[in-house]
Amino acid sequence: MAGGRRGADDDGGEDRMEGALETRALVKALRRIARAVELQSRRIGRETGLTLPQLAVLACARDLGESATTRAIAAEADVSGATVVAILDKLEAKRLIVRNRSTVDRRVVHTRLTETGLCALAAAPPVLGDRFAARFAALPAEQRRAMAESFATVADMAAPQGEQATADDAPPELGGPFDPL
Repeated sequence: MAGGRRGADDDGGEDRMEGALETRALVKALRRIARAVELQSRRIGRETGLTLPQLAVLACARDLGESATTRAIAAEADVSGATVVAILDKLEAKRLIVRNRSTVDRRVVHTRLTETGLCALAAAPPVLGDRFAARFAALPAEQRRAMAESFATVADMAAPQGEQATADDAPPELGGPFDPL
């Protein structure tokens, strides 16, 4: 019996070691992704004068259309309402958006992109660059969906206890504000 037990313990040790190696490989890959996003973010900032969060909020406002309230944009962009307000203030100062209070409920503020905002968003390069966008688009749709779901799972697992890394349990649909295509 002792021999059977030792084998089970050995398997558990091997599983833990493999798990540690896999975790290390995952962390290394995440660092590489973070670095790539950081470099692309700087490039996009130089080219457009906008940050990635500003581009995300612009894209959300465009995609939400008439229902683009501060709360809806915050939920879609997965950032706090206060952060959205600060970003909208900057976008409004750049004349990329206009905001109007609802005639029905004065507490609600609607956001609409200006022509300049639409042009800025259309001219912005892909978040992860043209090379990534082309290679990602070349993957089968099922593989793209599986990757998006896997990254959402990793983000949720890495979130502080009691929080989720995303606003929704499901990953954002392809074609959303961070779509590289």
